[in-house]
Amino acid sequence: TYSSSGAIKTDGTLWAWGYNGQGSLGHNNRTNYSSPVQVGSDTTWSLCSWGEHTIAAIKTNGTLWMWGRNHNGMLGQNNKTAYSSPVQIPGTTWSKVSNIEKHPLAIKTDGTLWAWGDCLLGEAGNNTSGPSAYYSSPVQIPGTSWNELPQGGGGGSSAQQTMATRTDGTLWTWGTNAQGQLGLNDKTQRSSPTQIPGTTWDKIDNAQTFQIATKTDGTMWAWGYGGFGRLGQGDATDQYRSSPVQ
Repeated sequence: TYSSSGAIKTDGTLWAWGYNGQGSLGHNNRTNYSSPVQVGSDTTWSLCSWGEHTIAAIKTNGTLWMWGRNHNGMLGQNNKTAYSSPVQIPGTTWSKVSNIEKHPLAIKTDGTLWAWGDCLLGEAGNNTSGPSAYYSSPVQIPGTSWNELPQGGGGGSSAQQTMATRTDGTLWTWGTNAQGQLGLNDKTQRSSPTQIPGTTWDKIDNAQTFQIATKTDGTMWAWGYGGFGRLGQGDATDQYRSSPVQ
């Protein structure tokens, strides 16, 4: 995303390529690469997620690492310093991460959910918004049964809303809602997680003005701004759906 890409091989090595003006490729430089280049020499990477000129990645030992641009503390280092090599976020029990826009999210093995970065529009999910909602270290979102985060990470890199599922199959969403992208049948901004009806939600993904999810029965649902046919409803004209449509 944002002209850079990356991937983990089956041997646990992490590779990155593309635009590197913010140091987001993790090569300790600002050089662009048109072919994959290995990030360090570590062979224990297990998951990575691309964001806006940043990468977040988890190792097999449960440590979470980020690098690249550090707008309003989005690297979780308790500062606003940019890093062109991986730096660790405190903790050793991280299991999932979704690197969304300027506000990453991550889940620990105990089911707790954490957010940090630029959460101006309530993206921290802790009932805060506005200038006071800039967090340069992870802050916990209430609850201990969080399960899934948006799959794409960087695919939703322009989003100012997000969502997550819990282990009971419920789906929760929060943040900006000008296009009905929270799926709550209104356009009201939320700074705390609010449930979307249903208890069989499975995989989820986040984009700039719409969201998409599948249920355990294999059906796919979308909501928010549907211009250019992005909601898959057979209509390419501008349309807004503030509740999930199959």
